[in-house]
Amino acid sequence: MTKKFIPSYQIGSAGFLFGRKEKEYVAKVLKSHRLSYGPWSQKFEEIFAKEHDSKFAVFSNSGTSALQMALAAMKEKYNWQDGDEVIVPASTFIATSNIVLFNNMKPVFVDVDPRTYNIDPSKIEEAITKKTRAIIPVHLYGLPADMDPIMKISKVYKLRVLEDSCECMFAKYKGRKVGSFGDVGCFSTYIAHFLVTGVGGLATTSDPELATLMRSYMNHGRDSIYLNIDADKGLSSKKLKMVVSKRFSFVRLGHSMRATELEAAIGVAQFEGRHENIKKRKAIAEFYTKHLLDLSNHLQLPIVPKDRDHHFMMYPIVLKNMSKKNLVNYLEEHNIETREMVPLTNQPIYKKIFGNDLESHFPVAEWINKNGFYIGSHPYLKTIEIKYIVDTIHNFFKK
Repeated sequence: MTKKFIPSYQIGSAGFLFGRKEKEYVAKVLKSHRLSYGPWSQKFEEIFAKEHDSKFAVFSNSGTSALQMALAAMKEKYNWQDGDEVIVPASTFIATSNIVLFNNMKPVFVDVDPRTYNIDPSKIEEAITKKTRAIIPVHLYGLPADMDPIMKISKVYKLRVLEDSCECMFAKYKGRKVGSFGDVGCFSTYIAHFLVTGVGGLATTSDPELATLMRSYMNHGRDSIYLNIDADKGLSSKKLKMVVSKRFSFVRLGHSMRATELEAAIGVAQFEGRHENIKKRKAIAEFYTKHLLDLSNHLQLPIVPKDRDHHFMMYPIVLKNMSKKNLVNYLEEHNIETREMVPLTNQPIYKKIFGNDLESHFPVAEWINKNGFYIGSHPYLKTIEIKYIVDTIHNFFKK
């Protein structure tokens, strides 16, 4: 038994490991004496948008904030009303549906596919009503959702699409990057995710109006004439007077969701190392699958459909015929951290809001809640740790 704790994310007792570029770029920010939105944030937004086949990216303080301001912007642009409905998968991180509630709309849950764990397109239409306004497909665990049927349904029923890509960056579905299918795509740069800035999130779009609205919502609802401290630079006298008169003009209810140049600089460095990051994650996942395949009678291992990438933000496992409880406890007792596969419909607060029987309406999500967990596949795992994890799982079943 190893005495060293093996975390499921790229953090542990030592925290996040900064590389040379991260330190170099942060030092440049500190030397510039500029922390508020500036050249590093702009660069991060530009390269991230381009990489995800979008015209714009808006860098905020979290993936949740990106989702929150994206839905708020869409609600305003399309004149949605309080109580209108948004379709959400029944298995996802709670933020996906929380932001619907915070925008005074109603999440309508749809069960997920039993193999990919993403929203099941075949179940979406039965959830659509006259009040449905949008679908939020979630690209979970690094695997894109099945976007073709989702986009077809959205077109038939004239629904908008907000992609929750917080657990999936750079991956392609049929040759196209996640985050570029819908009106807006949202990503997270929290410390546990692909690109790490500590905290942070991005919203991508090719709609200039939505981009401007999102910037306003993350800046307290400020008038779009002055959304950063450089907005009054190099203007004519007439234009400058107009900007000065509206610096503290707030035209909608917004939030403080801004990130700093420090996070952006770290993000740029992380972005430049993205290919090696993904390569390592895939290699770790391939090792797990190869060496756990003999346990396929007990374990459902992740699949990679031929029409898309899987970048393995983590490695999900679902026990086929038994509760995860004993295996999870065994792994934890042997210093291997596990995490639940983002249970949603059994959360105490959701039972209070939607009723105690919510989970039972979504049998696949319920099965995942009871039997599913994931282990780490981050690039800081060492070969000896990966082998130890596999050996420990085998030892459990031998017993």
